[in-house]
Amino acid sequence: MDMDLPEIKAEVEAAFAAYEVALVTNDVPTLEALFHDDPRTIRYGGGENLYGMDEIRAFRQARSPVGLARTLSRTVITTYGREVATASTLFERESAHGKIGRQMQTWVRFPQGWRVVAAHVSLIDA
Repeated sequence: MDMDLPEIKAEVEAAFAAYEVALVTNDVPTLEALFHDDPRTIRYGGGENLYGMDEIRAFRQARSPVGLARTLSRTVITTYGREVATASTLFERESAHGKIGRQMQTWVRFPQGWRVVAAHVSLIDA
């Protein structure tokens, strides 16, 4: 299996960057579009377990747009072949002083583009 093919990695990096901009600006339509619209898509968050796009969509639409800015570090994007990738990053928010956030995503290439099929977000003491 070919890992980290430059053109594939660049595609996933662009999708990940678009997700990050949408997240910190609370661009809910883009956030929803970047998740695979399927009942098998899962997002484990800091305080919620979301199964399927209906639950993810409801969470996104109800989420407060305040305090979403964050700083990323140690981002690692790895591609597996041409269809699957993982993105892992640490983040810090001023609203979560003394904590470090962890985010992991599994991305899959669908006909409409790269989409998150599984995500996990958590906070731990820094």
